[in-house]
Amino acid sequence: MSPALLFFFVIAYFILLLAVAWRTSRGSDNESFFIGNRNSNWMLVAFGMIGTSLSGVTFVSVPGAVARESFAYFQITLGYFFGYILIAYVLLPVYYRLRLTSIYDYLKERLGMSSYKTGAAFFILSRVLGATARLYLVVNILQGAILSGFHVPFWLTTLVILLMILLYTYEGGVKTIVWTDTLQTTCMLGGMVICVIYILHHLNLNLSGALEAMQSKGYSKVFFTDPNSKLFFLKQIIAGIFIALTMTGMDQEMMQKSISVRTLKDSQKNMLVLGCIMLFVIFLFLFLGGLLHLFASSENLPLTGDKLFPELALHHMPRYISIIFIIALISALFPSSDGAITALTASFCIDILGIQRNTALSEANRKKIRQRIHLVFVFVFLLFVIIYKWISSDSMIGIILKVAAYTYGPLLGLFSFSILTKRKLRERLVPFICILSPLLCFLIDSSQEWLFGGKFHIGLELLVINGLITFIGLFLISYRDPLMVDG
Repeated sequence: MSPALLFFFVIAYFILLLAVAWRTSRGSDNESFFIGNRNSNWMLVAFGMIGTSLSGVTFVSVPGAVARESFAYFQITLGYFFGYILIAYVLLPVYYRLRLTSIYDYLKERLGMSSYKTGAAFFILSRVLGATARLYLVVNILQGAILSGFHVPFWLTTLVILLMILLYTYEGGVKTIVWTDTLQTTCMLGGMVICVIYILHHLNLNLSGALEAMQSKGYSKVFFTDPNSKLFFLKQIIAGIFIALTMTGMDQEMMQKSISVRTLKDSQKNMLVLGCIMLFVIFLFLFLGGLLHLFASSENLPLTGDKLFPELALHHMPRYISIIFIIALISALFPSSDGAITALTASFCIDILGIQRNTALSEANRKKIRQRIHLVFVFVFLLFVIIYKWISSDSMIGIILKVAAYTYGPLLGLFSFSILTKRKLRERLVPFICILSPLLCFLIDSSQEWLFGGKFHIGLELLVINGLITFIGLFLISYRDPLMVDG
């Protein structure tokens, strides 16, 4: 496939994004950038959040892992569904009642300034590590498929993509992202469906025949019943619940879109619809993964992991599939990066710098600070993507979920403590507890062979363990508030 032709379609797609951004960012201010003036349409938000939740990693890594883990990832997705229900009826009412711009303001109201700053700092760390890992995977594919043909270095490819994202998010922020995410999610899912139809036709299979072929190869197993396995269904479902709670309900990027919806009721509908659609979409990704492995077997291609889908789409399928794959891939890339940079900018400005609390700052000065921080995060992303290039892995989704287990655990502990108890904290000790907990989890994770003799494996439930350790640590430094009845 000609790199020049692929490059042409990438540029055309980006021009379309710029047109949408120009149309939606007119008259924008800081309120538009941070929470879309609390006037977003819940159906658009729900649909666009699919793209943000999935990203290029899901687009490439989930299908690539089917040969190794079958359809086990669907167990996690079932957990997501129950997690979204908890977000809708436990977290969103709190956020709307307090009319928050940053969800970490809740920690300040409930536990104090130190907990607030610690929660925001862990979000920033989590989102930088996770979003740049997602970005690295897609940039690496685009580099190999297009830019290496023009002898463009990897770092420059990354910088150009980040500057493209900067161009259409610089003014509009969330107000723009709600619309661009909708466009990009449509392109990503449309591309996936077209790829499924092509492979079914190429292999002369219908849906039931494809599932039977996958079953004969051992690709379609959903539920794993060995309690000692890291894929055991109860562990995976429970982990999925807590991953959804933390990576969506306690994540400023995801929640700034949800709280940009007009009313609590509409925001709850957004979350429940998101959960239902995710079940269908993830199953379709897994089904695509099974088809890709069947296709590779039919062509005698020993491919698996993150290389499977790109290699087949770009080098072993018709030209139109290559074009569709690239458009779908960048459609998966942009929602997970544009929203992350916007949310990180919002959190750093509001939670760390406190520009909304500083009454001495004019609206114009707040906007200048926000724009400068936005630029800084673009270059932070560039740095971390280059680091990931040095330590690249066969499956980035494993890295991302592992990072989430370590960095979202303290957020889980802080929010759980604030909601489930009425106790107060000795504030100066909070950062130490939240740093100590991931360190203890690292020791547990790295000592599994010694602790369990190889008979039991901790998987994604490490996030739950991390949150529990944080909760216990916070309880130990807490005291009864004389003005409140202890829960």
